Amino acid sequence: MANETVHGVQHLLEMRQKAFAGGGVDKQSAERAKGKLTARERIELLLDPDSFAEVYTFAQTFCTDFGMEDKHYPGDGLITGFGRIDGRKVCVLAHDVTVLGGSGTSTHLRKWCEIIDNAVKMGVPVIQLNESGGGRVQEGARWFSFSGSFFYRNTHASGVVPQITAIMGRNAGHGVYGAALTDFIFLVDDLGEMYITGPAVIKAVTSEEISYQDLGGAKIHTQETGIGDLRLSSERECIAQIRRLLSFLPQNWKEPPPRKQCTDDPHRAEPILNDIVPSNYRQVLNMKKIIDIIVDDQDFFEIKPEYARNIMTGFARFGGRPVGIIANQSTHLGGCLTVESSLKSSRFVRFCNAFNIPMLFLVDTPGYLPGVAQEHAGIIRHGAKLLYAVCESTVPKITVVIRKAYGGGMMAMGAHKEHGMDLVYSWPSGEFAIMGAEQAVALLYRRELETAEDPEAFIAEKVQEYREEYANPYYSAAAMNIDDVIAPAETRWKIIEGFDFLEGKEEKPIQRRNGNIPL
Repeated sequence: MANETVHGVQHLLEMRQKAFAGGGVDKQSAERAKGKLTARERIELLLDPDSFAEVYTFAQTFCTDFGMEDKHYPGDGLITGFGRIDGRKVCVLAHDVTVLGGSGTSTHLRKWCEIIDNAVKMGVPVIQLNESGGGRVQEGARWFSFSGSFFYRNTHASGVVPQITAIMGRNAGHGVYGAALTDFIFLVDDLGEMYITGPAVIKAVTSEEISYQDLGGAKIHTQETGIGDLRLSSERECIAQIRRLLSFLPQNWKEPPPRKQCTDDPHRAEPILNDIVPSNYRQVLNMKKIIDIIVDDQDFFEIKPEYARNIMTGFARFGGRPVGIIANQSTHLGGCLTVESSLKSSRFVRFCNAFNIPMLFLVDTPGYLPGVAQEHAGIIRHGAKLLYAVCESTVPKITVVIRKAYGGGMMAMGAHKEHGMDLVYSWPSGEFAIMGAEQAVALLYRRELETAEDPEAFIAEKVQEYREEYANPYYSAAAMNIDDVIAPAETRWKIIEGFDFLEGKEEKPIQRRNGNIPL
C-alpha cells in the first residue's frame, strides 16, 4: 500500500511537471528568447505570491483527427484558476502559446466558461491574459458546438464583475471577440495584436498588403480604433497596471469601490488654481494640470489617453474614495465633443455606473464639433450616447464647470441640474450659453452690425455685455441651474465634501427590460 501511495504521488508530480512544461521546455525557451514571458510567469507576476490555485490542470482535448492523436497536452493550452491581488480574490485565465499556438478547442472553451462562471458566483473580477491564434482547425464541429458559449458568459458577466483583458501576443478570431466583450483591454506594444483575420487572408481576399502590427497592433487599437484602453511598453508594465486598475474597482456590482487611507489633506487649498484660467478665452487650458492638483497624491489613472484626446477619462481618489473623472481637454480640438469622444466617455460613464463608482465631470467645452465629416459620421446618434449614459446613471455625480459650457455639450457633460446631476458647481470663469458669446452677438445683433461705424468695436462691446449679463455663472445660479459658484482654490474640498454628503445615495433605475441606447 505504501509503495502504491508513493507511486501515485510520484505520478502526480510527473503529470504536473508535464502540464507546467506546456508545449515543451524548448518552446518555452524560444518564447523567452523573444523577450516574452510564459503564460505561468505572467500569472505569477499578476497574483500575490503563492496565491494561485489552478483548476482543470489536466484537462485535454479528445480530438484525434488530422494528426492530433499525438498532440495531447495537460491543460490544453489554457491555464485557469483563482488567486489574490493585494489580498483580494480574482479569477484568471491565460493562453499558453507554446501549446499549438494557444489555439482553442472545446475543452479549452469549457475551461474558459467555467472560470467566468466561478467569477460571477463568487463575485470577483476575472482577468484574461490573451495570446491565441483562434479556434483549432482540427476540431471542426466540436469547436463550433462550444464556440459561442464564452461569448454568452462574457455578456452575462458584464456589469456583474469587472472583466479585464491583456493582449500579450498575436490574437485572432474568437479571442478578440472575447476581449472586446470585457470592460478594459490593455495591449503590450510591439507584441499585442488583435484582428479578425490576419494579413494573409486579407491579401488573398482583397489584394491589400499590410503588416501584422499595422493591421492590429497596440498603437492602432489605442490611437485609431479605440478598442484598446492602454498601451504598455512591456508585459511586466502591463501586469503592473492591471493590478493598479483593480485598486480603484470593487469586486462586483453590489460592493462599493475600495477606499484607502488618505494622507493627502482633504482641506488642501490650491491658490494656484485661482489664476490658472487664461484671461483670453481663445487660449487652451490644460485640464490635466487641474486634475493633478485636486486629486489625492496627484494619482490619476487615465483610460484611453491616446484616443479621442479632446476628452479625458480615468480614475482618481478624493479623500481616499475612488472616483471616475470625465473632463474636456481644450488642448485638442478645443475640447469639442466628437463622435470618438462621445463613444469613449459614454462607455466609461456606463462602467462607473455599473460598479458604484461616483463620477466627477470637469467641463470646458464649446459643444459638439461642427463640420460635414462629423455630421456624416453620425454625431447626432453617437453624441446622444453620452447624453443617454449620463441621464441613465444613478451613482453620485458632481460637476464643476471650469470655463465653457455651451450648447449640447453642456447638457452631455452634466453642467445642468435637470440632467440628474446631484451637485453642479462653477468657477467664476464658468460660461453657460447656447453658443459662444461671439457667435451669439453675431446672431443677435446682425442688423446693428450692418450699420455700425466700427463693427469690431461694436462686437467687442456686445460680447463683454453678453458675458457679464447672461453667460456668467451667477445668472445660472440665480435660476437654480447650478448649486453654487466656488473659488477654484477650494475645489478639492468641495468635491470631497460633496461626495461625503452623497454617500449612501439611493436612486433606483426605472423598471424595464432595457433601455434602447442609440448604438
